[in-house]
Amino acid sequence: MDGSRPTIEDVARVAGVSRATASRVINDAPGASDLLRQRVRQAVVDLGYRPNETARALASGRQRNVDLVAVIDNPGLALGAHPYFGRVLAGVMAALETVHVQLRIQVVAEADAVSRIDTIAADLTAGAILANATPDLAVRLHRRSHKVVSLVPTAPWVPAVEADNVGGADAAVRHLHALGRRRIAAIHGPEFNTCAINRRAGYQRAVHTFGLPDVCATGDFTRKGGHAATLRLLDEHPDVDAMFVACDLMAAGAIQAITATGRRVPDDVSVIGFDDSVVAICTNPPLTTMRLPAEQMATAATRMLLTGDLSPGQRERFAVELVERESTSPI
Repeated sequence: MDGSRPTIEDVARVAGVSRATASRVINDAPGASDLLRQRVRQAVVDLGYRPNETARALASGRQRNVDLVAVIDNPGLALGAHPYFGRVLAGVMAALETVHVQLRIQVVAEADAVSRIDTIAADLTAGAILANATPDLAVRLHRRSHKVVSLVPTAPWVPAVEADNVGGADAAVRHLHALGRRRIAAIHGPEFNTCAINRRAGYQRAVHTFGLPDVCATGDFTRKGGHAATLRLLDEHPDVDAMFVACDLMAAGAIQAITATGRRVPDDVSVIGFDDSVVAICTNPPLTTMRLPAEQMATAATRMLLTGDLSPGQRERFAVELVERESTSPI
């Protein structure tokens, strides 16, 4: 090699196969044995080969696309109203800037999710990124096309990029405890959402570590849901002096509910959210939160699809970090 960008001919030579066989493997086409596929993929890794996406599209006569799949219960509002999806879109587009691959957004209503997933699977080219799919839907799509990466935990064998939701929630409670708070409640997300499940587990781990009571209510990852859950919780547990809220939108509603009852944030009740979305700097006071690196995760998922080297159970994990603002303070 002379230092120039490796070509498909280089891959074929190193793998000891014909150029046609190398092309079949790289394009995930039939006509090559498992042994040959393994040799070609290893040569791709060893050489650092990256396909020329423009050439691939021209050769196949078919535009390559990355499909971003968002499963939601209100298709008319979620993508425009929820900050999470905007951050995911930004991360995907960052990975597509220099390649000849387009983004297709697939908004899937919960009511017809199964049939829509099957339709999407039949038309995949570069692959699909699952923004928030449930484990059963992720498994269904993965069975029909292995070119799938999830941004949330699903089944163990579905490739994913994952945030440390458990560790982030644990760290949030530990921060509140270090501030002297001892009645630390939680507003959890939907019971069947995998991120919400893991954040709940992190909260429970921390309160059990400190010997604190497990005081909680459940919302739905919306401002309205956080507001309603907080009013219920404060009515049942008026002595709460801190809250861990499983997403920033719910935390915004929680702050509104706390102040509506005559309490002050952070003096009477400190509040920590999760995400570090634009919502966090728009609350009054600005929200302390655990930063979810949604953009970086979406970029990583897109690049995993573009390289085409996905294996069952593949994982890339991302840490979350505390971002302190005015919604928390020592007692």
